[in-house]
Amino acid sequence: MGNVLPLHRVLVALITIISSRGSVAHVKKEPRISVGIMDRQAEINGRLNGTFVGQGFGPVSGIFSAKGASGTVVLTDGSGREIARSPSVTLSAGNNSAFALFRVTIGNRFHWERQEDQIFEGDLVLQSREDETIAAINEISIEDYLKSVISSEMSATAPPEFLKVHAILSRSWLLAALDRKENKGEEPGSEGKISEKQGEITRWYDREDHDLYDVCADDHCQRYQGITKIVSAEAEKAVRETRGMAIAYEGRICDARYSKACGGLTEDFETAWDEKRIPYLVSIPDTPVSHHAIKTEDEAARWILSEPDAYCNTKEPALLEKILPDFDRETTAFFRWRVEYGRQELERILWEKSGIDFGTLKELVPLHRGRSGRISRLKIVGSRKTVIVGKELEIRRWLSPSHLLSSAFVVTAEHDRHGKVERFVFRGAGWGHGVGLCQIGAAVMATRGFKADEILGHYFPGVTIQKVY
Repeated sequence: MGNVLPLHRVLVALITIISSRGSVAHVKKEPRISVGIMDRQAEINGRLNGTFVGQGFGPVSGIFSAKGASGTVVLTDGSGREIARSPSVTLSAGNNSAFALFRVTIGNRFHWERQEDQIFEGDLVLQSREDETIAAINEISIEDYLKSVISSEMSATAPPEFLKVHAILSRSWLLAALDRKENKGEEPGSEGKISEKQGEITRWYDREDHDLYDVCADDHCQRYQGITKIVSAEAEKAVRETRGMAIAYEGRICDARYSKACGGLTEDFETAWDEKRIPYLVSIPDTPVSHHAIKTEDEAARWILSEPDAYCNTKEPALLEKILPDFDRETTAFFRWRVEYGRQELERILWEKSGIDFGTLKELVPLHRGRSGRISRLKIVGSRKTVIVGKELEIRRWLSPSHLLSSAFVVTAEHDRHGKVERFVFRGAGWGHGVGLCQIGAAVMATRGFKADEILGHYFPGVTIQKVY
């Protein structure tokens, strides 16, 4: 990392690179995007703070309710008076106006799932669906969207250099997603896959095209909670100072992935998603010193059961409070963790999550691991059924009422005095899929004096920073 140019010199160097290659992606102007906040709801309630105008009606403000009926959205005010009835209702925000949505689900299907009231800038679109449900969609500029993403993904009190990293990273992710949506089917991404054959189920979940909006507001895409959380001056400054900047590889904006904590080694793209190698999404040590990739079960056990020096190996409460949102701090053990289930409890979980009756659960056998130790194929052996499941997220979903923190785990079966399996103990490493940037590791690097370009160069080998609009 010692040869990486400081951030303020990167763009100067890029001018020469860009002119010689002539293949750099550019965006004509700052895009405006649509974000799905709530979807497939029978009813959506909220409040219009300030003045909003609809097509053919308004101005309106105050409490509102929207319901689906016969392929339309029925919008009423706080007294129940009908304001509009249409398949789609757009409420355009006046100056200094914002809207609130009540009981928005965050952390959908994760262990910290909950509902909260959220406030958003920009326009509100209420869109009907054929099944009589409706969606609430926020239309907003990318740069305003990013101010919220940074504050939603990590605490806005995190180090300034890390906030710059996340601004560039999140902008890259979104621009790549928009490009892929416009040119569907092109490299590098995949839109998800379900493959079922005799004795094996493989599923991965990627950026499935949202039919009514560009991206959703939850962890499936990027956390976006509007201005519910106070956006700090530092977060606004990070977005402003990196305006239009993205990371690129060989002239193309990067599909920049990230997870909360890699556990000391990041993971290859193909372990979590499609079987393809993406040069900037490969396993690297998240450490000041080198660690070799995991190749065997013995190496996986030694790695996962150890406490190696790594950027994301931090337990300092003051530091975590500075970089993590409050609900993320509820997960106190993320670098190395332990979960245990009674055998019958795990049998019930597997039945509920997979729909498969395995009978008496006998063993869990890793068949393939990525280079960070994350399992991408796991054999589940029961008295009635044996099934191989993948990839990493599906494994995590099957083995927990919500999600295991990661699929980088070793499992031990404990037996009773008759030799029958009584309990399964999981010991694991990391939090999330581990591909790309490690958020906690990157934040720790920033506290140690690393600059934004050095941090991005560490997690995404071979990338450059470009100003694309």
